[in-house]
Amino acid sequence: MRRSTILPVVVLLGALIFGATAERCSAQVRVDISFKRKLYVLYEPLIATVTINNLSGRPLLLEDAEHHRWFGFTIEAADGRLIPPINPDYSLAPAAVGPGEKLSRAVNLTPLFPLDEFGLYRVKATVYAPSFDRYFSSPPLAVEITEGRPIWQEVVGVPGDSGRPELRTITLLSHKLSRSTRLYVRIEDKERGKIYATHQLGPFLTFGTPEVMLDARNEIHILQNSAPKQFLYTHLGLQGEVLGQQAYREAGSRPTLSKQSGGVITVVGGQAFVPGEEEAAAEAQADKLGDRPVPLPGQ
Repeated sequence: MRRSTILPVVVLLGALIFGATAERCSAQVRVDISFKRKLYVLYEPLIATVTINNLSGRPLLLEDAEHHRWFGFTIEAADGRLIPPINPDYSLAPAAVGPGEKLSRAVNLTPLFPLDEFGLYRVKATVYAPSFDRYFSSPPLAVEITEGRPIWQEVVGVPGDSGRPELRTITLLSHKLSRSTRLYVRIEDKERGKIYATHQLGPFLTFGTPEVMLDARNEIHILQNSAPKQFLYTHLGLQGEVLGQQAYREAGSRPTLSKQSGGVITVVGGQAFVPGEEEAAAEAQADKLGDRPVPLPGQ
């Protein structure tokens, strides 16, 4: 065989051997990432569930090593730009995964990365295994950040005796997903550029207008038509905290919000109830207000 023919063959064999070795290494630790849906409203919790599957046949200890962080994400914008983390220097406790076992983590990416532009993002989870001295990454998964349709907005002051008054902008947004329309509330301090919360409140029938009232402390009370003859009441504070939530249904009268003496807001009419198994199963497909993932340090 001539030398000019031998060289390409050697290079090809080397590439095949390297590829097979890399594939065998990748098969020893499998990393997967998932999201509940593809479309998200700007600033709402973007919760990634990462699963690490140890197929190496031996115990796997995941821990930081010198300049290597054992757990992280790579996020790329639609134009190819890498989105750097807000805080790249964090320390995460080591984790052990036994042979054949899986480890899952749910992480809210919203406070970790500046995902403040509309558009498509490709997200990969990456795990560094010191025993292999290499990184293992999940296949990239695409999510899209959009903005809902504003349907109500108010600017209010924060009660208190501080010298400089604080303001909150409260916005209700509707956002159409693939199978339903959802109602969102965003609470922010636009002057300081701080977002306190963007909550998904649940299903919203667009032919009905949600009721919104502010009490004596400017806390927010929302009553939305969540299903035919069913309503959802939510009470929120000005720091974005959810202070209460209750389902109602029509029972002789339609529930409405009413302001009592002293500025207290109550629900009048209807009948409070706990959604049954059918409603609970439907809600399990949506993000819960109380669903908070295990945070990374620095959140």
